[in-house]
Amino acid sequence: MAGPVEYHMGKFPPADLEWSRLIPLLGPASAALARYDALLLAIPNAAVFLSPLTTQEAVLSSRIEGTQATMGEVLQYEAAGPEGSLSPDKRADIEEVLNYRRAMRQAVELMRELPLCNRLVKALHETLLSGVRGHDKARGKFRVIPNYIGVRGRPIEEARFVPIMPEQLEDGMSRWEKFVHSEAADALVQLAIVHAEFESLHPFLDGNGRIGRMLIPLFLFDRKLLREPMFYLSEYLEAKRQEYYDCLLGVSRDDDWTAWCEFFLTALTKQAEANHAKAVAILDLYQQKKDWIAELTHSQYAIRALDWFFGRPVFKTPDFVASSGIPKPTANRIVRLAREQGLLRELVAGMGRRPAILVFPELLNIAEGRSIF
Repeated sequence: MAGPVEYHMGKFPPADLEWSRLIPLLGPASAALARYDALLLAIPNAAVFLSPLTTQEAVLSSRIEGTQATMGEVLQYEAAGPEGSLSPDKRADIEEVLNYRRAMRQAVELMRELPLCNRLVKALHETLLSGVRGHDKARGKFRVIPNYIGVRGRPIEEARFVPIMPEQLEDGMSRWEKFVHSEAADALVQLAIVHAEFESLHPFLDGNGRIGRMLIPLFLFDRKLLREPMFYLSEYLEAKRQEYYDCLLGVSRDDDWTAWCEFFLTALTKQAEANHAKAVAILDLYQQKKDWIAELTHSQYAIRALDWFFGRPVFKTPDFVASSGIPKPTANRIVRLAREQGLLRELVAGMGRRPAILVFPELLNIAEGRSIF
């Protein structure tokens, strides 16, 4: 039986790439990203309107690592608060997803003052593992012991991949950080290499995959290829999980950086197109519902209410009343009319003094890419 693949010591950054294979992929990837970025500019308050996509990215990136929570479960958990009843495992899965989202929000704030660097990466890792499984695994610190990728509980000799040894990790991460800020022939190929190298170094005891995927939109944002770090690649990577892992492994096993870059550029193109389609659908839905809700409610607060529903598509009426800035009688009337006319529906029935949890199904179905609500 062959032993595990080991980290490609001395072969980063790659000395040579087969550009003849990559150049045909660069134009489509750059164009797809540019179209998506232009749409972000056209969406008022994109962070609010695309918040379901942000949550879905957190769900899917965490799912690649084994969590089972759905976007609906995450949003329902947030809406229910302490009243919700879930199994410990499901609650743990959801908290990991919420931490992913918190870490991404933290990154945007930190990047007002910090470049994309090891200090930022450590801060995100500390947030990602705060209060969840893995919180005791050197949170926010590079590992000082070996780790490996393989079947849990099996010895390192049976691992699939062994990352860089801990005594070489600091130097490895320094080289990685330097490469992040180096001049490169193409920024998207550079990003592909940045992601692969981070995953190969595996600098933390836990959470490496999720941090590595966070770095993708943060790099695009840092390089001003996107106006906001709202790029959701995990949908494609989760669907192509085995190919994703195999191409990453090929970097260390075969020194095949070109095949990895081909996979990554294709992923960027396909996902940019999918993100664009979902964002267009969300924007179209908003435009359709603006006149509809104004005519339905005859209220000066109609658009404010609609904006709130887009930002919080699963909620309890008392939360809407408390935080929307709309007078209570009007807020209650708007919710009642929206329920009666099908914009909102009951996700969890109220019981006793516990209010019902409502959902905006059309919006969440767009984010999910299928009708599930």
